[in-house]
Amino acid sequence: MASVYTFYLPPRSSFLFVGGKRALQKHQLHHRIVRRLRSLILDTMEVGEGDRLLYKGLPDKVKMNQLQNLLHDALISTEHVEHCCIIRRKDVSLRASSVGFTLYQDQIQMFVDAFKNPPQTREDGLYFEDRHYKCVRADKNAVYAKCVKRGLVVVRTGSLLIVGTYNDNMYPSVCVEAVEKLADYFKEKGK
Repeated sequence: MASVYTFYLPPRSSFLFVGGKRALQKHQLHHRIVRRLRSLILDTMEVGEGDRLLYKGLPDKVKMNQLQNLLHDALISTEHVEHCCIIRRKDVSLRASSVGFTLYQDQIQMFVDAFKNPPQTREDGLYFEDRHYKCVRADKNAVYAKCVKRGLVVVRTGSLLIVGTYNDNMYPSVCVEAVEKLADYFKEKGK
């Protein structure tokens, strides 16, 4: 039988909620997000002439890197890419990465160097995050490597590298397809 909870939402409105504890937590989270968004929207407005609300722009803390949004929408949202990043080849720098995915400069350099000599990369594999990944594919366009049931996909465009990783609960083919499609998008844009 479902539990009945009563809780309060501003301003002074209450209602009965029928559902389990998990449903209640989900509902409360939704309302916290709505309240936070409401406050963020009001933070972006200011009173102008004649009491009109004027848009003053998002505060710096709210601005998100567009590339991070793109990574999330194109890769993480598939639920078959664990972590991902975009590396600029020209200056060997990290342009964007998914939340919680940090790369050190030597790791970034390793990904860039993997395309300089694909036969050697195919033979040696890649050492990443304290694991040795065996190379499944290495050519001028892409490097696929796996370690037990984990793996990584690195695809090269004109000026960028797109990196995606997957774990044992994810389908490698979906990860590969998502990373390749994002790379195709950048190739069409000339990047």
